[in-house]
Amino acid sequence: MKRLFALAVMMIASASAQAEAPVILVFGDSISAGYGLAHVEQGWVELLKTRLKTQGYGYQVVNASVSGETTAGGLARLPRALELHHPKIVVLELGGNDGLRALPIAQMRSNLTQMVDLATASGAKVLLLGMRMPPNYGPQYTEQFAMVFSDLAREKKLPLVPFLLTDIALSPTLLQGDDIHPNAAGQPILVENVWPTLRPMLAK
Repeated sequence: MKRLFALAVMMIASASAQAEAPVILVFGDSISAGYGLAHVEQGWVELLKTRLKTQGYGYQVVNASVSGETTAGGLARLPRALELHHPKIVVLELGGNDGLRALPIAQMRSNLTQMVDLATASGAKVLLLGMRMPPNYGPQYTEQFAMVFSDLAREKKLPLVPFLLTDIALSPTLLQGDDIHPNAAGQPILVENVWPTLRPMLAK
């Protein structure tokens, strides 16, 4: 009986500590949702969880990413996610599906801006993960698309990863068959692309 009581106390204490740990909310699309991977644990967000734990950072990570999500869908979902999780940091990884569907750049910029404003108003810091479009979308569209992220980061004074798929996008061995989504071998590189910009945010 005493052992059961002690175990129950430990479980309650562990749950309480987890509930009090600051939250990193990863809010993205299929790149962050782990689309096409054989196991969830292979995804870069899960690998980030492991790194945070092994390096002693007292954060819990909530992955609220949805495959196929656009910035419009993200904008509709974000208020509820902020209310549920009260994140200290929001990692915003959206826009890729807007670009692949050639949706209006101005609307994408507006949606991302509103999401940044909602997150910061809730007290969270925002890390913006930039994306780029393949050259077949034309130089004008691809340039304007990329500039949305750099312009928004400058205007809102946000930390920015300019291109999440750096060192992956042009390497077929790191991509799935669709030539868009990183495979299991590419997932650790995503963490390495994010980590140098995220790490300084953890100590603040």
